[in-house]
Amino acid sequence: MKIKNILFLLLVFTYYSAIAQLPAPDQLDTKNGKLVIQPIQHGTVAFKWNNKTIFVDPYGGTQGFAGLGDPDLILLTDIHGDHLDFKTLEGINTAKAVIVAPQAVAEKLTDNLKKKLVVLKNGDKTTQLGIQITAVPMYNLPEAPDAMHVKGRGNGYILNMGGKNVYLSGDTEDTPEVRGLKNIDVAFLSMNLPYTMDVNQAAQAVLAFRPKIVYPYHYRGQGGLSDVESFKKQVNADNKEIEVRLRNWYPNN
Repeated sequence: MKIKNILFLLLVFTYYSAIAQLPAPDQLDTKNGKLVIQPIQHGTVAFKWNNKTIFVDPYGGTQGFAGLGDPDLILLTDIHGDHLDFKTLEGINTAKAVIVAPQAVAEKLTDNLKKKLVVLKNGDKTTQLGIQITAVPMYNLPEAPDAMHVKGRGNGYILNMGGKNVYLSGDTEDTPEVRGLKNIDVAFLSMNLPYTMDVNQAAQAVLAFRPKIVYPYHYRGQGGLSDVESFKKQVNADNKEIEVRLRNWYPNN
Protein backbone atom coordinates (compact mmCIF):
# COMPACT_ATOMS: atom_id res chain seq x y z
CA MET A 1 0.00 0.00 0.00
CA LYS A 2 1.32 3.42 -0.89
CA ILE A 3 2.46 5.77 1.87
CA LYS A 4 -0.20 8.37 0.92
CA ASN A 5 -2.96 5.81 1.30
CA ILE A 6 -1.63 4.72 4.67
CA LEU A 7 -1.49 8.33 5.89
CA PHE A 8 -5.02 8.94 4.67
CA LEU A 9 -6.33 5.89 6.52
CA LEU A 10 -4.56 6.99 9.69
CA LEU A 11 -6.19 10.40 9.46
CA VAL A 12 -9.62 8.83 8.96
CA PHE A 13 -9.06 6.47 11.91
CA THR A 14 -7.93 9.35 14.15
CA TYR A 15 -10.95 11.45 13.16
CA TYR A 16 -13.53 8.76 13.92
CA SER A 17 -11.73 7.68 17.09
CA ALA A 18 -11.97 11.23 18.38
CA ILE A 19 -15.68 11.42 17.55
CA ALA A 20 -16.37 8.00 19.07
CA GLN A 21 -14.87 9.04 22.41
CA LEU A 22 -17.30 11.95 22.83
CA PRO A 23 -20.63 11.42 24.56
CA ALA A 24 -23.58 11.52 22.17
CA PRO A 25 -24.85 15.09 21.72
CA ASP A 26 -28.13 16.17 23.30
CA GLN A 27 -30.73 18.45 21.72
CA LEU A 28 -33.06 21.10 23.10
CA ASP A 29 -35.86 22.86 21.21
CA THR A 30 -35.62 26.66 21.05
CA LYS A 31 -37.57 29.39 19.24
CA ASN A 32 -34.85 29.32 16.58
CA GLY A 33 -34.49 25.61 16.01
CA LYS A 34 -32.52 22.94 17.83
CA LEU A 35 -29.77 23.67 20.32
CA VAL A 36 -27.22 20.85 20.07
CA ILE A 37 -25.23 20.27 23.25
CA GLN A 38 -21.92 18.41 22.86
CA PRO A 39 -19.94 17.57 26.01
CA ILE A 40 -16.20 17.46 25.21
CA GLN A 41 -14.16 16.97 28.38
CA HIS A 42 -13.65 18.47 31.85
CA GLY A 43 -14.95 22.07 31.60
CA THR A 44 -15.17 22.09 27.80
CA VAL A 45 -18.47 22.00 25.94
CA ALA A 46 -19.59 22.88 22.43
CA PHE A 47 -22.96 24.07 21.16
CA LYS A 48 -24.52 24.34 17.73
CA TRP A 49 -27.46 26.69 17.34
CA ASN A 50 -28.94 28.76 14.55
CA ASN A 51 -26.12 27.71 12.19
CA LYS A 52 -23.51 28.90 14.70
CA THR A 53 -20.85 26.87 16.51
CA ILE A 54 -19.87 27.84 20.06
CA PHE A 55 -16.90 26.49 22.03
CA VAL A 56 -16.55 27.02 25.80
CA ASP A 57 -13.05 26.83 27.30
CA PRO A 58 -11.43 24.78 24.50
CA TYR A 59 -9.00 22.43 26.24
CA GLY A 60 -7.17 19.16 25.81
CA GLY A 61 -6.20 19.29 22.15
CA THR A 62 -7.99 19.78 18.87
CA GLN A 63 -8.99 16.10 18.48
CA GLY A 64 -11.96 16.70 20.77
CA PHE A 65 -13.41 19.14 18.24
CA ALA A 66 -13.07 16.95 15.15
CA GLY A 67 -16.18 17.14 13.02
CA LEU A 68 -17.70 20.08 14.89
CA GLY A 69 -16.60 22.76 12.42
CA ASP A 70 -14.84 26.04 13.07
CA PRO A 71 -16.15 28.13 15.97
CA ASP A 72 -18.14 31.31 15.43
CA LEU A 73 -17.97 32.13 19.15
CA ILE A 74 -15.51 31.14 21.88
CA LEU A 75 -16.17 31.77 25.58
CA LEU A 76 -13.27 31.76 28.03
CA THR A 77 -13.88 31.77 31.77
CA ASP A 78 -10.52 31.99 33.57
CA ILE A 79 -6.73 32.16 33.32
CA HIS A 80 -5.97 28.62 34.50
CA GLY A 81 -4.63 26.16 31.95
CA ASP A 82 -7.73 23.95 31.92
CA HIS A 83 -9.72 26.96 30.73
CA LEU A 84 -7.16 29.03 28.85
CA ASP A 85 -5.31 26.37 26.85
CA PHE A 86 -3.15 28.14 24.28
CA LYS A 87 -2.11 24.94 22.52
CA THR A 88 -5.74 24.07 21.81
CA LEU A 89 -6.73 27.64 20.97
CA GLU A 90 -3.89 28.02 18.49
CA GLY A 91 -4.74 24.66 16.92
CA ILE A 92 -8.36 25.63 16.27
CA ASN A 93 -9.25 27.77 13.29
CA THR A 94 -10.37 30.95 15.07
CA ALA A 95 -10.36 33.14 11.95
CA LYS A 96 -14.07 33.90 12.13
CA ALA A 97 -14.55 33.56 15.89
CA VAL A 98 -15.65 36.25 18.32
CA ILE A 99 -13.91 35.60 21.64
CA VAL A 100 -15.62 36.65 24.88
CA ALA A 101 -13.45 36.74 27.99
CA PRO A 102 -12.82 38.61 31.25
CA GLN A 103 -10.03 41.19 31.40
CA ALA A 104 -7.60 38.88 33.19
CA VAL A 105 -7.86 36.41 30.31
CA ALA A 106 -7.76 39.14 27.66
CA GLU A 107 -4.41 40.34 28.98
CA LYS A 108 -2.88 36.93 28.31
CA LEU A 109 -4.19 36.40 24.79
CA THR A 110 -1.92 36.65 21.78
CA ASP A 111 -2.45 39.42 19.23
CA ASN A 112 -3.94 36.86 16.85
CA LEU A 113 -6.60 35.87 19.38
CA LYS A 114 -7.39 39.49 20.26
CA LYS A 115 -8.58 40.36 16.75
CA LYS A 116 -12.28 39.89 17.58
CA LEU A 117 -12.21 40.11 21.37
CA VAL A 118 -15.10 41.24 23.58
CA VAL A 119 -14.15 41.84 27.21
CA LEU A 120 -16.81 41.40 29.89
CA LYS A 121 -16.56 42.03 33.59
CA ASN A 122 -18.88 40.40 36.12
CA GLY A 123 -22.43 41.54 35.48
CA ASP A 124 -21.79 42.83 31.95
CA LYS A 125 -23.93 41.78 28.99
CA THR A 126 -23.34 41.62 25.27
CA THR A 127 -25.18 40.19 22.29
CA GLN A 128 -23.06 38.33 19.76
CA LEU A 129 -24.38 36.40 16.75
CA GLY A 130 -27.90 36.63 18.14
CA ILE A 131 -26.83 35.19 21.51
CA GLN A 132 -27.27 37.32 24.62
CA ILE A 133 -24.32 36.68 26.95
CA THR A 134 -24.29 37.66 30.62
CA ALA A 135 -21.11 37.39 32.71
CA VAL A 136 -21.73 35.85 36.15
CA PRO A 137 -19.24 36.09 39.04
CA MET A 138 -17.29 32.88 39.74
CA TYR A 139 -15.17 32.66 42.88
CA ASN A 140 -14.21 30.71 45.99
CA LEU A 141 -15.70 31.02 49.46
CA PRO A 142 -14.73 32.40 51.86
CA GLU A 143 -13.44 35.30 49.78
CA ALA A 144 -9.72 35.85 50.26
CA PRO A 145 -6.94 37.60 48.30
CA ASP A 146 -5.04 34.31 47.95
CA ALA A 147 -8.03 32.20 46.87
CA MET A 148 -7.60 30.07 43.76
CA HIS A 149 -10.46 32.01 42.19
CA VAL A 150 -10.96 35.56 43.44
CA LYS A 151 -14.15 37.46 42.78
CA GLY A 152 -14.00 39.61 39.66
CA ARG A 153 -11.23 37.75 37.83
CA GLY A 154 -13.20 35.07 36.03
CA ASN A 155 -16.63 34.78 34.44
CA GLY A 156 -19.32 32.19 34.44
CA TYR A 157 -21.81 32.83 31.63
CA ILE A 158 -25.51 32.73 30.91
CA LEU A 159 -26.26 32.31 27.21
CA ASN A 160 -29.74 33.05 25.91
CA MET A 161 -30.23 31.14 22.68
CA GLY A 162 -33.70 31.19 21.15
CA GLY A 163 -35.34 31.91 24.49
CA LYS A 164 -33.44 29.19 26.39
CA ASN A 165 -31.04 30.18 29.17
CA VAL A 166 -27.87 28.10 29.49
CA TYR A 167 -25.64 28.66 32.53
CA LEU A 168 -21.95 27.72 32.51
CA SER A 169 -20.52 27.98 36.01
CA GLY A 170 -16.79 27.98 35.34
CA ASP A 171 -14.82 27.56 38.58
CA THR A 172 -17.13 28.66 41.36
CA GLU A 173 -18.55 27.68 44.69
CA ASP A 174 -22.20 27.96 45.72
CA THR A 175 -22.08 31.73 45.96
CA PRO A 176 -25.09 34.01 46.47
CA GLU A 177 -24.93 34.85 42.75
CA VAL A 178 -25.23 31.16 41.83
CA ARG A 179 -28.00 30.46 44.30
CA GLY A 180 -29.87 33.53 43.07
CA LEU A 181 -29.99 32.51 39.41
CA LYS A 182 -33.45 32.55 37.82
CA ASN A 183 -35.10 30.86 34.84
CA ILE A 184 -32.18 28.61 33.91
CA ASP A 185 -33.10 25.91 31.40
CA VAL A 186 -29.73 24.14 31.30
CA ALA A 187 -26.89 24.44 33.83
CA PHE A 188 -23.33 23.14 33.74
CA LEU A 189 -21.98 23.02 37.29
CA SER A 190 -18.44 22.36 38.48
CA MET A 191 -17.69 20.20 41.52
CA ASN A 192 -14.06 19.37 42.19
CA LEU A 193 -12.21 19.88 45.43
CA PRO A 194 -10.17 21.85 46.34
CA TYR A 195 -10.74 24.12 43.34
CA THR A 196 -14.50 24.66 43.38
CA MET A 197 -17.14 22.96 45.55
CA ASP A 198 -17.91 19.50 46.72
CA VAL A 199 -20.87 17.39 45.60
CA ASN A 200 -23.00 18.41 48.60
CA GLN A 201 -22.48 22.14 47.95
CA ALA A 202 -23.24 21.68 44.26
CA ALA A 203 -26.47 19.82 45.05
CA GLN A 204 -27.61 22.52 47.46
CA ALA A 205 -26.83 25.22 44.90
CA VAL A 206 -28.87 23.43 42.24
CA LEU A 207 -31.78 22.97 44.62
CA ALA A 208 -31.67 26.72 45.30
CA PHE A 209 -31.81 27.96 41.67
CA ARG A 210 -33.72 24.98 40.23
CA PRO A 211 -32.57 24.63 36.61
CA LYS A 212 -34.71 22.41 34.41
CA ILE A 213 -31.64 20.37 33.36
CA VAL A 214 -28.23 20.18 35.01
CA TYR A 215 -24.99 18.61 33.83
CA PRO A 216 -22.25 17.97 36.39
CA TYR A 217 -19.03 18.90 34.60
CA HIS A 218 -15.50 19.87 35.63
CA TYR A 219 -15.59 17.17 38.32
CA ARG A 220 -11.97 15.96 38.35
CA GLY A 221 -10.06 17.13 41.44
CA GLN A 222 -7.03 16.18 43.51
CA GLY A 223 -8.86 13.13 44.84
CA GLY A 224 -9.95 11.89 41.43
CA LEU A 225 -13.45 12.15 40.00
CA SER A 226 -16.30 13.46 42.13
CA ASP A 227 -19.23 11.17 42.88
CA VAL A 228 -21.74 12.55 40.39
CA GLU A 229 -24.16 9.68 41.10
CA SER A 230 -24.38 10.96 44.67
CA PHE A 231 -24.99 14.47 43.32
CA LYS A 232 -27.89 13.20 41.23
CA LYS A 233 -29.40 11.29 44.16
CA GLN A 234 -29.20 14.34 46.43
CA VAL A 235 -30.80 16.63 43.89
CA ASN A 236 -33.62 14.27 42.96
CA ALA A 237 -34.32 13.29 46.57
CA ASP A 238 -35.52 16.86 47.12
CA ASN A 239 -36.65 17.80 43.60
CA LYS A 240 -37.56 15.11 41.10
CA GLU A 241 -38.41 17.71 38.43
CA ILE A 242 -34.75 18.67 37.90
CA GLU A 243 -33.27 16.44 35.21
CA VAL A 244 -29.70 15.52 36.12
CA ARG A 245 -27.77 14.42 33.04
CA LEU A 246 -24.66 12.39 33.72
CA ARG A 247 -22.21 12.23 30.83
CA ASN A 248 -18.70 10.83 30.56
CA TRP A 249 -16.48 13.92 30.53
CA TYR A 250 -13.35 11.82 31.18
CA PRO A 251 -13.24 8.99 28.63
CA ASN A 252 -9.61 8.18 29.41
CA ASN A 253 -10.14 7.71 33.16
